[in-house]
Amino acid sequence: MHPAAALRPPVAAPTAAAVVSGLTKVYGAGDTAVHALAGIDLSVARGRLTAVMGPSGSGKSTLMHCLAGLDSATSGSVRVGDVELTGLGDDALTRFRRDRVGFVFQAYNLLPMLTARQNVLLPFELSGREPDWAWFDEVVSVLGIGERMGHRPSQLSGGQQQRVAIARALTARPEIVFADEPTGNLDSRASAEVLGFLRRSVRELGQTVVMVTHEPSAAAYADEVVLIADGRVAGGISDPTPEAVLDALSRIGG
Repeated sequence: MHPAAALRPPVAAPTAAAVVSGLTKVYGAGDTAVHALAGIDLSVARGRLTAVMGPSGSGKSTLMHCLAGLDSATSGSVRVGDVELTGLGDDALTRFRRDRVGFVFQAYNLLPMLTARQNVLLPFELSGREPDWAWFDEVVSVLGIGERMGHRPSQLSGGQQQRVAIARALTARPEIVFADEPTGNLDSRASAEVLGFLRRSVRELGQTVVMVTHEPSAAAYADEVVLIADGRVAGGISDPTPEAVLDALSRIGG
């Protein structure tokens, strides 16, 4: 080996936002044990939109919850950035979720008594940190919700509420945004709008997004699709189209 070769860092190291090795998750014990994850090895690319798909009960949501620190692994390793989640205590996991990751859920999870602006800034209120106001302005501008900042959630459409939720996730500059069926409660027009903004957050803001979805049309917005079946990685698709996703899902029973 050339002497310089040994000094080069691994090619994947700078580009991986999260790495999962030998991840298992078992619920229950004995005859009633459910093996939700049966040995997952996965690298999530930085600055890309990755969709996770699979049949119902395949383990895709469990995988995302383990990546996000919302659930603990039974065995294996979960690393997000430079943080090894395995073995972290409750307080450390709470800080990790608050400071390092963002969440976008199907139900929006906006507080009804707060304005859109107050909802976006809520993580900063809870942590006592000062927002980067230039970044806040950029995120709000990219998402097109600047004129809605004084409105409460009840005064916003579903698509607008989800854009506020995305702004809340992005404004804290998380290492990864986890989106769990983010268009599940939206009509097709609002879904396309929200997915387009997630796509723009990757392209224009450099965000890393991991999205669980069951919709091939939603997965087509991703840079790559990870297919999960029976608690294992069953394949992947780069630059997916709805047709390619449907075909792949049919082959794994999705």
